Amino acid sequence: MDPSSFGTVDDAYAARLATTPLESDGPIWMVNFMRYKERADYGADGDRGLSGREADDRYAPTDVLADLGAEIAYFGDVIGPDGGPDPEWDRMAIVRYPTRRSFIEMQERDDFAVQAVHKEAGMAFTIIMCSLPVGPVAGAPDGSGIVRFIAHPEGSVPPGERAEGASFEVEGTVIGDQRRWGRVVISWSDRDEVLPEGTMVVRSVPFIDQVRPLVDATVRN
Repeated sequence: MDPSSFGTVDDAYAARLATTPLESDGPIWMVNFMRYKERADYGADGDRGLSGREADDRYAPTDVLADLGAEIAYFGDVIGPDGGPDPEWDRMAIVRYPTRRSFIEMQERDDFAVQAVHKEAGMAFTIIMCSLPVGPVAGAPDGSGIVRFIAHPEGSVPPGERAEGASFEVEGTVIGDQRRWGRVVISWSDRDEVLPEGTMVVRSVPFIDQVRPLVDATVRN
């Protein structure tokens, strides 16, 4: 798989993921913002009947993730303010890897390469924020069924400030559009609020949502 086909790779941060000493390595949360191609591109001789979303459905490397000890913390479709499609994003996902190095090791596996063909065919663009939780989850869902992802630009949130929901410090963006992010907050509330300029807000409806128990387990460990 060639990650640079759907975003700009931060080579320096990727090297950090690969070389973090074992004694200081540990769980890392990969928060994925995903936008698909309208039609999947498998090349001239490939399947031309799939949408980008359908190709990503074929990707789903669940066996590989399980073998690595990684866990899917979140997976859901993105919706716009009116409940229809969002013009910028299609899906959100979070995977909790047991170590930084395990994310890099996954890229080198033959069984992952077989599945990754579908990701490359279907993905138009992605941002992957590599993050660490800041304390336990705060607050409770508001009953809307909407999960919001609120990404704060680097430097826009004072250190230590806590927000409702699950708060993560962004250690690095392994692939994206060269914007720098400082924090991402996952909120189970759909209320309006005043946010700093440059903040990115994405509304999502989950198929899988295990963020709360997995954050609590990470914080305890």
